[in-house]
Amino acid sequence: SMMSWAGGWFFLMAAEIFNVGSRDFRLPGLGSYLQEAAHQGNTRAILYGLATLTLVIVALDQLVWRPMLAWSQRFRLDMVHDEDAPTSWFYDVLMDSSLMARFRRNWVRPLAERFDFWVLRRSQARMDRDQSRAGSNALAWLVLAATAALVGYGGWRAAGLLIQVPIHGWLQVALGIVATFLRVALALALTLAWTIPVGVAIGTNPRLARWLQPLAQLAASIPATALFPVFLAGLVSLAGGLNIAAVALMMAGTQWYLLFNVIAGASAIPRDLHFTAELMKIRGWERWKVFLLPSLFPYLITGSITASGGAWNASIVAEYAEFSGQTLKTVGAGSIIAEATASGNYPLLLAGTLAMVFTVVMVNRLVWRRLYTLAEDRFRMD
Repeated sequence: SMMSWAGGWFFLMAAEIFNVGSRDFRLPGLGSYLQEAAHQGNTRAILYGLATLTLVIVALDQLVWRPMLAWSQRFRLDMVHDEDAPTSWFYDVLMDSSLMARFRRNWVRPLAERFDFWVLRRSQARMDRDQSRAGSNALAWLVLAATAALVGYGGWRAAGLLIQVPIHGWLQVALGIVATFLRVALALALTLAWTIPVGVAIGTNPRLARWLQPLAQLAASIPATALFPVFLAGLVSLAGGLNIAAVALMMAGTQWYLLFNVIAGASAIPRDLHFTAELMKIRGWERWKVFLLPSLFPYLITGSITASGGAWNASIVAEYAEFSGQTLKTVGAGSIIAEATASGNYPLLLAGTLAMVFTVVMVNRLVWRRLYTLAEDRFRMD
């Protein structure tokens, strides 16, 4: 839930203000404020927006997520108390509060009992009810026919749009897919280069994890798109500045998936294996080659699948940007989709979107699925 919430923050700016052709869609919020400040090149307003956003994220972390994480420890099935279990000062305050005790006694428990009674009564009524199979079958066929009609109509409209895309438009889409694929691969490689050693250090050291993991979770909640104008301001004057900024934004939006998976994998390695490696004097690169990397491989694949998908999504906001009254873009599938959306070129928008979906699906089937099967067969520790 925390990572999903962070993903929502990531697309805050793109979701609250965007153009489709001549139509301008705006919603009040921090995302639209930051986007407008970036469009005007107002650095002070950008910093104010970032400070406010950071304050909101820290408040949510301390007042919502940390207490929920500490409360979730009540549902663990471990027989041994975990000395490094997450804690929350706000959760402790709530648990020690007489007002909260009264609220739980007078409101939470009665509502929970009524809810349990309602669920049991509804389940019993459903079991006793004599359902008409003919009626349910007729309804199922009606829903199926309506769904097929909608899919057929949508396919017919989509085909009509795709026919309008000229040959040079399809060549532009193909070139954009290749360029974005290379950026995604580079962002993933750079992310793996730092998340593996850092994640192993955190996952194998409980004291370090106690301090750094909450900071990493907090940093993951700060949307990289809000920092993107700052990246552009520093890199736009350099050769290939937007390409560097695009890869940096892809990394910022995907690195946390890999880091937390590496931390989980490192912390899941049994202590017996660590002791055995020490007794056998397996150190240095050999320790990584025969012990750590094979143990982490399933977690690396899971994190890489999520991270690569996030990088493809991030390309839409990373390869096309408006800053200080200028439109900055580079060759890529994300740039094609963003520019087609802004100009109202619906045929090219559909072609670029379908090409990206097809590429992601094929990469998942031809690369990630095979690696995932390999991880399940050869590197799983039961």
